[in-house]
Order: sequence, then structure tokens, then C-alpha cells
Amino acid sequence: MSSKKPWHLDRRTFLRGVGVACALPYLEAMGKTKVENLGTVPKRLCFIYTPNGVGLPYKNSEYKDWNWFPYEKGPNYKFTKTLSPLAPYRKDISILGGLSHPKSRSVLGHIAGDTWLTGGDLVGDYKNSISVDQYAAKHFTPYTRYPSLILSTDGGIGYKSRCSTLSFDALGEPIPSEHRQRDIFERYFTTGGSNIDRRKSIQRGKKIVDQVLQDSKRLMNLLGANDKAKLDEYLTSLNQVEQQVIRNEKWLDVPMKNFDASLLKLDAAPTSPEEYLRSTLDLIVLAFQTDITRVVSYMVAREDAMGFGENFPKLALGLSQGHHGLSHGKAKGHWEQWGKYDQWLIKQFTYFIDKMKNTHDEYGSLLDNTLVLYGSSCSNTHNARNYPLILAGGAKLGAKHGTHTIFDERHVHMSNLFVAMLNAVGIKTDTFADSTKDQSISSVLS
Repeated sequence: MSSKKPWHLDRRTFLRGVGVACALPYLEAMGKTKVENLGTVPKRLCFIYTPNGVGLPYKNSEYKDWNWFPYEKGPNYKFTKTLSPLAPYRKDISILGGLSHPKSRSVLGHIAGDTWLTGGDLVGDYKNSISVDQYAAKHFTPYTRYPSLILSTDGGIGYKSRCSTLSFDALGEPIPSEHRQRDIFERYFTTGGSNIDRRKSIQRGKKIVDQVLQDSKRLMNLLGANDKAKLDEYLTSLNQVEQQVIRNEKWLDVPMKNFDASLLKLDAAPTSPEEYLRSTLDLIVLAFQTDITRVVSYMVAREDAMGFGENFPKLALGLSQGHHGLSHGKAKGHWEQWGKYDQWLIKQFTYFIDKMKNTHDEYGSLLDNTLVLYGSSCSNTHNARNYPLILAGGAKLGAKHGTHTIFDERHVHMSNLFVAMLNAVGIKTDTFADSTKDQSISSVLS
């Protein structure tokens, strides 16, 4: 008996409304569209960055439980308070220590953020190089609508040594990041209609999901039970994201000052950092779910007290200092405050891992075919060695999780991890940046 359905949807079908069309996730009615090589199964890369390093109190300190890294190596490590939100996902993550970029080890830690995905040389003349996300994007371009999404909390490129983007082109030039969630939502998930028409709709309180509702009802009548449930789940998620994006817009309309030594004050922000960050994380999940891209970089905040992210600790937790201030704190109890903020960031990452794990396409959980790298370019605020890193996902890509592994920085560079990640998603290469031939990374990623 033929498995072909009497009615099939094209993999790139849209829901259509007046002046707008909305991307759809995979549905069974689309069949399993097969393309050659890299396009056979969507294999994805996601990079999430936080600035200023992490809290690392001494092992004999009364605050030792707020250390970012576990004290034990191997599979029997114990989560410290900082990483404890990730405990339910132990089998989905690897905690990595000892990795860094040799060319950045001697520079001020904040500068090393520019090289987190590149391994470039910023000593003396600023000579950056292509970032690993853009290296991958070149290969994935034929299979998705967009080569990559380049996201941040602040947008743009910042300036050399304090960039507000993780992504750099083949010439080592920074690629502007996007941060206005409404623009991201409409640019990547919809098509058709003019900005003027959309703005009028927004002013009338009409959302994209409202506009495509009639077409979704038509489509529901043609779908099986599983597809109906999946479409309803997707539209609910899309609606929730759009509602939060609208709530966040007022915050992002607060103008950024021209750079000077003062900090941008956001104490009167009408929304919470958690809601804002999770909205961006939701957009990343939607991007992978609809297969509009397979590469994402997201800079949660900028280095060295710049931009919106500096005041997240105050706004989210009511702490007395911003993130950079916490990283330089010396007063009694500062390790606990810093640890609580590190933990808050980990909670946001855990939210993302959970959502990726529980969102599915035709090949199963999105997380199983996605490698997610989370971390910073400093161990503590000015030490560009021993990057705090978490590799998550990739159960179907050769990842071997459940351990805390500390690598020998003399032989294993962070670029070795990039080589392994590229190979895992089907981009065959022996080298990237200053990678070495050492095979130690294979203990966590074949």
C-alpha cells in the first residue's frame, strides 16, 4: 500500500492573511522531503554568549558552592549551586574546562569576546578572522531561506575590542547583529505586506497570528489529527512569542546613548530581562522549527559594562551592582551575588534547552540534531583562559554527554571544538583557525 497521502503540502507552505504570510513548521502532510548531502537531515549549530566571565570563589571559601565549575571531573561530578538548574538535563550536556584561544590569552579579557567564535589575533594590530558560525553558514546556505541569524541584546556591531556581535565575515569584519524582536519576528517568519500596512495593524492591536487565523482554519480541515495538534501548538507558541515581543517593544525604544564612560540606566524598564531574553530564545526555537536557518549566534550581553545587559542583575534580581561591577566586587558576599546572577543566566539557558528538547520536527527533538555551545571568553572578568563552556544537544550528531571534562590547554585549543562541531553537522574539515591535531575533543564529540 502506498504511504503517499491524497493531499500533500509543500515543505515551504505559508499560512496567508491580508497582506501577510506566515511560515509553517514541518507537518506530516508535507512528507519527508529529501535533498542531497547537508540537506538530508537538518543539522544545526547555535552559539550563546555571556560576558565578563563567571564567579570562581576559592575551593576553601565559604562561598565555594557558588563556583561556576564543578569541583569533580568525569561523569560523577556534582552540580554547584550555579549550574544546579541544569541538573534535569545532565544527559544532554557536557561541561568543558581548559579551552581557550591562544592568541587571546594575553589580551584583556573583555577584548577576547571579539574572538570567541573566531580564534583571531587581536594582539597589536586588530586582525580578526571568520567566525565559525559564518563558516558553517556558507555551507548551509543552499538548504535554508537564510544563511544564519545573528542576534544580540544591543544590536549593531559596537566597535573593535567591544563588539556587540559574535559573527565575523571572511575578512574578519564584524557583521551587524539584530536585536529588535518585532523586526526579527516579521522579517524572518512572515512575508508579504508593507511595513506601513503592518504598523497600521499593530496600532489596531492586530497580530500576525490574527491575520492568518482564517487560513489556519481552512488548513485544519485538510489535516490529520497529529498535524492538527501540531499546527495548534505552533500557532499558540507563535502567538505567545508575538504577544511578548509587543510587550518588549517599549523597552527597546529607549534610545542608546553615544558611547561614553557612563552606564545606560534602565531602572524604569517596563519589562523584565527574563521576558526579554526568553523572547529571543523563543525566536531561535521557531527559526529551527520552521527550518528557516540552521545557524544562530546570540550575544546575551556585551562586555565591560556596556549596553542593556549590564543592568540585568539589578532588574532581574534586585542586586546592587551591574554585571561588570559584580565581576570586580571585593566586598564580603560578592561571590554569592555574582553566583546568583550566573545561576540566573543558567536558568535562561535551561529554559532554552528544555524548549529545544520538547519541540519536534520530522526527525525528532530539535535538540537531538542541534549542537548548542554556551559560554564566555573569560574564566573570570579579565582572564581569557579556561573558558566556562557548556556543550548541549546533538544526541544524533555524535555527542557523548554527562561529563565534566578539563582539557590540556597546551594541546587542545577551543578551535579543536569548532572542528569537531563542524564535522558533526556534516561540514568536513580538518582545521579551523588555530586548531591542533589533538583528538581529545572526541571524548565528548566524535
